[in-house]
Amino acid sequence: MTGTGILRKINPPRKARYWGPGQCWIVADSGLAGGNVWWGSASEGKNVRYSGVTEERKMKKLKWVAGLALAMGLSVLPALAQDAAKKEPPKPAPSPSQAVLEQWNEIGRKLIMIAEDLPEDKYDYKPNPDSRTFRAVLLHVSASMYYFTDFALGQKPRYADDPKPADLKINNKTDLIAFVKKCVQDGADAIKSKGDKGLNEAVNDGSPHLDRLYDLAYGLIEHSGEHYGNLVVYYRANGMVPPESRPKK
Repeated sequence: MTGTGILRKINPPRKARYWGPGQCWIVADSGLAGGNVWWGSASEGKNVRYSGVTEERKMKKLKWVAGLALAMGLSVLPALAQDAAKKEPPKPAPSPSQAVLEQWNEIGRKLIMIAEDLPEDKYDYKPNPDSRTFRAVLLHVSASMYYFTDFALGQKPRYADDPKPADLKINNKTDLIAFVKKCVQDGADAIKSKGDKGLNEAVNDGSPHLDRLYDLAYGLIEHSGEHYGNLVVYYRANGMVPPESRPKK
């Protein structure tokens, strides 16, 4: 039995026969599909299916759905308008020196976060004998920032490529955190004091040609980013999740 047959068996059509004008008989079928009307002539014995009832119900249903959709759309508009009003327009583009400062402070923030988070018992870890330890990488990347800062101040870089903790008077985690913070802050202060015009100055940094302070700053930002990635790998090798990769609270 087809699906329609089963439905008709469960819910058989209800018919009402009566005589219409002109001796025509009409049968109203209230079964499936919303009901149909059959009409015909008593003398001719013919009948024709008239689906006007079904079409009328379809139109009513369509109007109801359209009205519901319109009502829902109108109800959302005030909320959208409110959100748009709350959203502030974008701020003007930063000046060249402000753009440098943002990137300097961002990579500095990540290095400081690792210095504060790193367990002190991991300071001497290194993946192989030729690698720097955790502590050595942090000291190297932080001290290297003065390769920009000191040239910006008109002096030679104050630290060697790999300074020793004893030379920097770094005896514990608190000392290391303070050193990293100072390196980042001194560079940020130099950028702010130089401004757009000052960072455009060319200095002799020992390379085959003069370099603008902008280029030195961006070079140290890139260098810091490379060693930040270095520290992230050290974290993972020790089964730890770097602070920046942890779920935000």
